[in-house]
Amino acid sequence: MALQDKYRAVLNLGQELGIKDGFVEEKDGKLHIGGTANTQYEKNQLWAKIKSIGGSDNPHDISADIKVATTDFYHKHVVAAGESLSKIAKHYYEDPMKYKEIFAANTDVLKDPDLIHPGQELVIPFV
Repeated sequence: MALQDKYRAVLNLGQELGIKDGFVEEKDGKLHIGGTANTQYEKNQLWAKIKSIGGSDNPHDISADIKVATTDFYHKHVVAAGESLSKIAKHYYEDPMKYKEIFAANTDVLKDPDLIHPGQELVIPFV
């Protein structure tokens, strides 16, 4: 199996995320990929997919050079129906109690942590 086939899910995720200046090259028995993700969260998603396919924290058959375009925040999130700040915090941080950090980063948009609306764009800060 060609390495591009093995890591097809990573390449597809890169396209889905809109990775800019992306490149893919297979040489010397290694797949070399790279580009620029919009946020650190997107970069982390790519690395998680690489590790899940490569089977370790440092797969030996792939090299990835993924840069991040925006370093002011971790990600931006558009609120969907039925979401709460604690659900959003659990998604990004695996800790629903970090909703306070999300609220603090969005006081220009939110006045009450218990009142968010579908369509609102929230900054997800680094914690």
